[in-house]
Amino acid sequence: MSFSPLCNYPKALTIAGSDSGGGAGIQADIKTFQELGAYGMSVITAITAQNTLGVKQVFPASLEALHSQLHAIGEDLTPQAFKTGMLVNASMIKAVAEAVRHFGWKQLVIDPVMLAKGGTALLRSDALDALVEHLLPLSLIITPNIPEAEVLAGMTISTLSEREQAAKRLRQLGASIVVIKGGHDESNAHMAVDLYYEGGQFIYLEGKKINSRHTHGTGCTFSAAITASLACGNAPLEAVHTAKAFIQAAIEAGLPLGAGQGPTNHFAYKKSLAQSADNAVQK
Repeated sequence: MSFSPLCNYPKALTIAGSDSGGGAGIQADIKTFQELGAYGMSVITAITAQNTLGVKQVFPASLEALHSQLHAIGEDLTPQAFKTGMLVNASMIKAVAEAVRHFGWKQLVIDPVMLAKGGTALLRSDALDALVEHLLPLSLIITPNIPEAEVLAGMTISTLSEREQAAKRLRQLGASIVVIKGGHDESNAHMAVDLYYEGGQFIYLEGKKINSRHTHGTGCTFSAAITASLACGNAPLEAVHTAKAFIQAAIEAGLPLGAGQGPTNHFAYKKSLAQSADNAVQK
């Protein structure tokens, strides 16, 4: 069978930091892209030395290195969807926003990475205003957890109504769609409820809360799953539903690797689909 170089395979790009432990960052993103049928590409914003016990050191990329990577992708491999993760500082955020406008990239998913699971700051204080001013207005979807949404919206979130108010504020700041993840909601011990807001109707997406410490990289993986699904041509709400199912399976089958907080299992979703298909055939 001959291969045509003009085949339009869906391409997904991650602009994020490298996780040497493989559970988060570009490593988690590329694994997720692959599992969901998108060709994965990366622009590395920083190299982190980390494992399941935490982040040891962070080495930001130079602006020259960032600019060169962005233009290498933009000149030859236009993504159908792309995401940002760890962006480190204001200069980096401005450079990414400039490249997005220059190349006309569409379907940006922002994972506003602020803290590592162990508490290490991954977004400098000067970067928050730059994120809101320069990148948020270019985004299709932003996926903060509750603590991140509190910082971005400038308010405390302890109830569902406050979560809705925060979503409204984030949309007013420029995001077309806001997805506030509910994993940090300690008031609900049994369900992880995510809020989807596109203007008008609020949609709540429920999933069973899993009691597991092996959750390293959940935010990266969730936003990457949305990005891959968008790249494959799915509508935003469908992409979020897919991502919810993907991360649910990944957490349920978390990998007990290392001596600390292990990663989620990026292979679990595809295996769960195969098992469901086998069960259907047997019936």
